[in-house]
Amino acid sequence: MNTPESREGNLIRYIVYFVSYLMAAGVVKLVTMKSPVRIWDLILFTLISAMVLLFYIYRFNREQRFFERDFSLPWLGNFGLMVGLTLVVTAGRISVSWLQSYNKVAWYGFQTNYLKHESITMYWFLILAIGMVLPILQEFLTTGFLFNYMFRESTKLTATLGIITSGVLFSLLNFQASIPLLIINVLFGMLFAWSYLYTQTLWMPVYLAVVNGIILVIMT
Repeated sequence: MNTPESREGNLIRYIVYFVSYLMAAGVVKLVTMKSPVRIWDLILFTLISAMVLLFYIYRFNREQRFFERDFSLPWLGNFGLMVGLTLVVTAGRISVSWLQSYNKVAWYGFQTNYLKHESITMYWFLILAIGMVLPILQEFLTTGFLFNYMFRESTKLTATLGIITSGVLFSLLNFQASIPLLIINVLFGMLFAWSYLYTQTLWMPVYLAVVNGIILVIMT
């Protein structure tokens, strides 16, 4: 149950992590559906998100002794790559926003709610929750834990399947009732997963996901 060879143990652990994420995402949904933002809702969000994040970090760091990779490239070890991927994410997100402004692509659910309950407090909450907290938790699920448990073999086929699976899972975690948005999220998720495999460090996809999330909120 406590080793990589235990498929049952890996499945149970991943389900626990997934349920923990749903708790944090549920609180975010609760807050964004209300206007004005209530202090007790913010306190609940802070407690739940901090608890889940610390739990993820503790478990991920602890499991690295079992899921050690062949090498690890510091996420700042290739500054050109980081800048290039930042520009790709930024350009991609701006392009999506441009398409939304011309009604070529639907708006995200939280964007619609924000336009209904627009306020400074809500804006900064979205920056924190949608822009930072949820993207970090999502990358633990869609890259860190996912590749540790299911795609650890060093083959091109495994890497390709892992990238596709990660992209699909990322899109499901950010589920939208719009096929174009689902596809867009899959592509972003696949990019984040590729960056993880290339650098072998979780910091790169986490950084890119946060950049993506913050720009998404700013462009609302």
